[in-house]
Amino acid sequence: MSASPPYLEVAVAAPLPQTLTYALPAGGEIPVPGQRVLVPLGGRLLTGYVLAASDEKPEFRLKPIAGLLDDFPVFPENMVPFFRWVARYYHYPIGEVIRGALPGGLTSQSGRQIKVTEAGLHSFLVKQPQLAQEYPWLATLTSKKKLSGATVRKLWRGKEKRLIEQWAEQGLISVEQIISAASIGQKTETCVFSAAEPLAPELLASLKPSEKKTLALLGEMLPHSPRGLPRRELTRVYSGAAKALAALAAKRIIRLEERPVYRDPFGETPLFYPRPDRLTVDQAKVLAQLNPAIAKKKYAAFLLHGVTGSGKTEVYLQAAETTLALGRSVLVLVPEIALATQLEAHFLSRFGETVALLHSGLARGERFDQWQRVVSGKARIVIGARSAIFAPLGDPGLIIVDEEHDGAYKQEDSLRYQGRDLALLRGSQAGATVLLGSATPSLASYQHALNGKYTLLSLPARIENRPLPQVELVDLQAVNTVSGRPPLFSPQLTQALCSDCGQAVQCPHCRITLTLHKGRGELVCHYCGFATNSRTVCTNCRSINLAPIGFGTERIEEELAGMFPKARIARLDHDTTRNRQDFLRILRAVHDREVDILVGTQMITKGHHFPHVTLVGIVWADAGLGMPDYKAGERTFQLLAQVTGRAGRGEQPGKVIVQTHQPGHYSIAAARDHDYPRFFAKEIGLRKALGYPPFSRLINLVLDGEQEVAVQNRAEALAAKGKTLHRYRKTAILGPAPAPLARLRGRFRWQILLKGPDLEELHGLCVELEQEHARLAGAVNLSVDVDPESML
Repeated sequence: MSASPPYLEVAVAAPLPQTLTYALPAGGEIPVPGQRVLVPLGGRLLTGYVLAASDEKPEFRLKPIAGLLDDFPVFPENMVPFFRWVARYYHYPIGEVIRGALPGGLTSQSGRQIKVTEAGLHSFLVKQPQLAQEYPWLATLTSKKKLSGATVRKLWRGKEKRLIEQWAEQGLISVEQIISAASIGQKTETCVFSAAEPLAPELLASLKPSEKKTLALLGEMLPHSPRGLPRRELTRVYSGAAKALAALAAKRIIRLEERPVYRDPFGETPLFYPRPDRLTVDQAKVLAQLNPAIAKKKYAAFLLHGVTGSGKTEVYLQAAETTLALGRSVLVLVPEIALATQLEAHFLSRFGETVALLHSGLARGERFDQWQRVVSGKARIVIGARSAIFAPLGDPGLIIVDEEHDGAYKQEDSLRYQGRDLALLRGSQAGATVLLGSATPSLASYQHALNGKYTLLSLPARIENRPLPQVELVDLQAVNTVSGRPPLFSPQLTQALCSDCGQAVQCPHCRITLTLHKGRGELVCHYCGFATNSRTVCTNCRSINLAPIGFGTERIEEELAGMFPKARIARLDHDTTRNRQDFLRILRAVHDREVDILVGTQMITKGHHFPHVTLVGIVWADAGLGMPDYKAGERTFQLLAQVTGRAGRGEQPGKVIVQTHQPGHYSIAAARDHDYPRFFAKEIGLRKALGYPPFSRLINLVLDGEQEVAVQNRAEALAAKGKTLHRYRKTAILGPAPAPLARLRGRFRWQILLKGPDLEELHGLCVELEQEHARLAGAVNLSVDVDPESML
């Protein structure tokens, strides 16, 4: 290869199935893999990501890149194979994979802007005013003098395009190409430095009083700021300093420089967790196996099966110490942002400023800054939810997946990736140790551990040998109702039920029962966001007698307040934790014993450490058993085992009361007895008999559109096509059938399930069905879900 490879392989930030090759302009700076470039495509300029450079000239003519967007890469070169694999495996355009991985606001692209000329104004307003009635957008153009953005894109795709081109030729309007800059970038602040030369007496005498005062303050403050004094700190002390600083800089008495500054995502200091005096015997055994593997700098996968409260977090922290000492970096994944907040406190207590936070709950600027800290190597530990798997770590040596069983690691829209699986992939590509941790491992992970694919580690006892909580099952079948109402903490989430006809009020767009939000006085669809007044009429019989039933978190909180008027009650759910600070506030209140009763959704089951909780109540344990999903039993066991694990983690023993209609179900009985092996043996036998994962692989093809007949016809056409492709003999085509959520956000949904043991064959059939769908065209969308977590 020559010293100056002139050809670039670029992944364009657009829904393209392949990468494109561009030429490097003569004498142009050679970008490196990971840098962003501006490239021409289809008459527009779009953001592209350089994947590779080559001096092998393709046989076709190439367009040159339009320019560089960065001085440095936004991701390291070692992530290029990772992005390629993700795009191929999940059937998703690689440019879109990379764009979704990067902080929002980094994409630049060109668009068209229409401007009206003086001749055009005269023609449209004086000669032909009737045109504004025929083309309403023309009135906007003549009043604002220009149009751009979505309005122009819509016009350019419609019948008006030819008319616009005609008016442009006549000189009535002009059509220009504009480039939208990235909406986020490095934040800077002005810092003050002292001049190198001593101040001459005559110059000092000529200063104004405000300048002398500012200079005196600088004499006090600058010695404590060797890296420069932020101007805002000085102006906070003396409001007249801003103008004086400019004058002093002009006289070269001081020096003003712009310095990069990071937006702080941590806000309020989280709880501090001290280092324990010693490890337990089990923790020491686990680390004795982990640390040598980390030191080898080769891929190894471990499954840490530790009961709730057994000290998995301390294992994570000490394994991270070993990794950092070797000069490598650490990635820690958690299933939800709320858990990132708690684990972040542990890592900040131990490692301080080397910790970065990456998740979708951060503001754009905060996420950009955290990303930059990681790219630059200033942060060597990254903690985040599933999207943090794309963190631009240059040399990850340890990847931790906490609560690895959790379904939240699977993204359910756009790029439908599984964060845990990508952690294993990234570890194998980087030569890193991957540590999966859980008190209730996924069936697939535990099976892999038993088969030797992973090394199984165990923490079988709680810290200080504290007992696991006693669990009592309450059979709801035996509980009498009062006045026709369900018992306290009944099965239903809070819904609106018509007392005249018994019809639940449903979303008009999704066919999902609406949930009552009492504080807002609204019935809300939790799938599409539709909301209506809680005093609406029944859509079935037009009655106004809608009565709230059931006990969602708001209703439970209300009932408990009536039963225990002196108790301090807090609620932990998505409504009360809109941001990180809300969650921290509740977490701190529980930790400081300012809360007597905590009411919550599944959010409170996931890994939280509440040492003072001694009683846990589960209002309806078998809520998920009736779901149309082969994982229903597994999810139920995991949920119950996790929530029972919140009790008795401190000095006092814990008790759990579980309300259920099916006390004999194997998932519920095994959770009561804290018996994971018994649950695993039963569930794995059922999976094997039915041929479900981990004994097969699945790809779910979901079709959606506004016309139900069109969606059904397309689903039937694709299924029929697949059944004619006899070379895919090992793959079964199940369906087509309406999706369990048959209508969502106003769109009808059908699905086809591909099931088989041969992964290569499964993907081959999927590709052919995608190609057939593209050939048929039309207004029906196809989404590919590889290894679906949920069949809804």
